[in-house]
Amino acid sequence: MFKAPIVEWPDLPEIKVRNTFGNRIEVFKPLKPGIVRMYTCGPTVYDYSHLGHARTYVAFDAIKRYLVLRGYNVIHVQNITDIDDKIINKANEQGVDWREIVDTYMKDYLEMLKKLRIKIDIHPRVTEHINDIIEFIQGLIEKGYAYVAPSGSVYFDVEKYDDYGALSGRFSPEEWRQEEDVLREKKHPYDFALWKAWKPGEPYWEAPWGKGRPGWHIECSVMSSKYLGPQFDIHGGGQDLIFPHHENERAQSEAYFGKKPWVKYWLHTGYLMISGEKMSKSLGNIVVFREAEKKWGAKTLRMWLLSAHYRAQIDYNDDALTQAQTNLKRIESAYKSLLHMLEAITPPGSLSEKETSVLQEVLRLYKEFHEYMSDDFNTAGALASILQLVRVINRDILTNEYFTAGIMAYKLLREFNAVFDVIEEKPLMPAEEEVNRLIELIVKVRSELRARKEYDLADWIRAELSRLGIKLLDYPGGKTVWRIEK
Repeated sequence: MFKAPIVEWPDLPEIKVRNTFGNRIEVFKPLKPGIVRMYTCGPTVYDYSHLGHARTYVAFDAIKRYLVLRGYNVIHVQNITDIDDKIINKANEQGVDWREIVDTYMKDYLEMLKKLRIKIDIHPRVTEHINDIIEFIQGLIEKGYAYVAPSGSVYFDVEKYDDYGALSGRFSPEEWRQEEDVLREKKHPYDFALWKAWKPGEPYWEAPWGKGRPGWHIECSVMSSKYLGPQFDIHGGGQDLIFPHHENERAQSEAYFGKKPWVKYWLHTGYLMISGEKMSKSLGNIVVFREAEKKWGAKTLRMWLLSAHYRAQIDYNDDALTQAQTNLKRIESAYKSLLHMLEAITPPGSLSEKETSVLQEVLRLYKEFHEYMSDDFNTAGALASILQLVRVINRDILTNEYFTAGIMAYKLLREFNAVFDVIEEKPLMPAEEEVNRLIELIVKVRSELRARKEYDLADWIRAELSRLGIKLLDYPGGKTVWRIEK
């Protein structure tokens, strides 16, 4: 579980999200105040991780990071599917044990997360939760939502659940392309497998209804609820998972727990395009992450992935990646130059009219950054605000050595990086003997702003000092004293 300080600003907007369920914008209010429980569908480890995976994982990492920045405790669970038809088929093709396939591609997946600076709080594997899955399936059977077929497979009876299709808006039996023997043993063609009966040559586990292995959908229901509870806040994944995977997860979970909604907010990332075409194995245009990383670097890829809204399509092409690389260099250069300036100059004793104007522009961009991020985590808009801030830094702050405006710009860059994580940060550490002088200057600047009736900015300074443990006491006549409380 990852926790960061609350961003304090009296006018920060409430966070809103577009919920796939109902396709509507909703104010974000977690089930338990202050705590966000989030589950993202992870990979089936049978091949190298590709940019489609990276797109989803980076998007939800940024969502998590912004929620943390706004003061929430976030618990992020992302599964690893390490037993599946695709894994078994790959092992048979290569003539190796299925566990060797899992080990090879899980290592590749974890290396991708490390390079993209993604940290998952809980990373469960299916094969470590077989008993939990069996218990869950047995519960569905006892509640009348599932049945055992003659083969020993177990299926969810879709017609027993009266809200099927509400998430995706789809209920199409033809979506299931299954073999005739499977269709014959089902009550309805659209019932889906919770447990797959063993076939010779396949790995298996013992269950009350016979040996076999879990179906795909049941795995995520079990692992998410085991660590996040019978109801949680955010379930994420790629747009292609809405149907049937997430539809089936929702059906079996609400049937098992008897609670609605099982998930309060469903969030889905848009498709990744390759030069205008959807990336897919059938088109043969899959871009493996490790190959793209060798060409562009992980930080540039992360910047590019966050340059589009998570719900929008994003196109992988040289022009887009070159632009992301350029933007990254501009931001890094501004950050380093700003830090160097702040460490080199002596804080002034007063604030000029021109610097006040620049300070107001930085304040506007600060609020704009948070307005974008609060609007369904719009990283594209937030990045545009930061690029505008870079222009202000280069044009006004650095050329005029505006210390106070520079401090505020530095703060905004750090909050941007708390979400995007593309800058190698070096904390601004003034010498111990200069700390008191710096606080005195900030207090003096605030007093000048209050005298000019710039109350928004004055209040922000007070809130930021308070967050750092510095309390301001205002007395009649305009006098302000400060004390350190931690």
